[in-house]
Amino acid sequence: MEPGVGVRAQHLYQQLDNLQPLRLEARRELLLESHKHAAVTLLRQIPSMGPIRAALLVALLQTPHRFRSKRQLWAYSGFAVETHDRGEYRWVRGKLQRNREPITVRGLNDNHNHDLKNLFKGAAISARARPGPLQDFYLARVTQGMRPTMARLTLARKIATITLTMWKKGANFDPQPLHRQAV
Repeated sequence: MEPGVGVRAQHLYQQLDNLQPLRLEARRELLLESHKHAAVTLLRQIPSMGPIRAALLVALLQTPHRFRSKRQLWAYSGFAVETHDRGEYRWVRGKLQRNREPITVRGLNDNHNHDLKNLFKGAAISARARPGPLQDFYLARVTQGMRPTMARLTLARKIATITLTMWKKGANFDPQPLHRQAV
């Protein structure tokens, strides 16, 4: 072991011990402030959306009317698929020809709100582990042959869509639409 490692570890543990009460106080204040917003109680109806997640969601999004559709929320949350092509036409021997190359999928978008993506991913991971309609939704995707990572992404998108719809319309959580097509 290198000299001084034990001393540094001891200092880090002291800092951690000092931060724990501050963390609890911040959590208490966040929950207290969240009670002022009616959307928090509405969003808490979603399985896997606890008081902290609902409060953070309201704090991060502020209003659901920023997004015209679920796809805009997906893009803001980092769940939008990015595709790239090389142009519809290209020059071949001095003539303009239509490009036959297929559009390539590059994955999810990079420019997004990381806190919001972590919130929805955490909700999806939590929902996947707890019995209920969202776990049934996830398991149905996996039994249909979808890879577990893609099923989790689909579940996170579904939670984001449910959140947006409930918040915009002021409606209660209804598990029935989960049986329809996922995306």
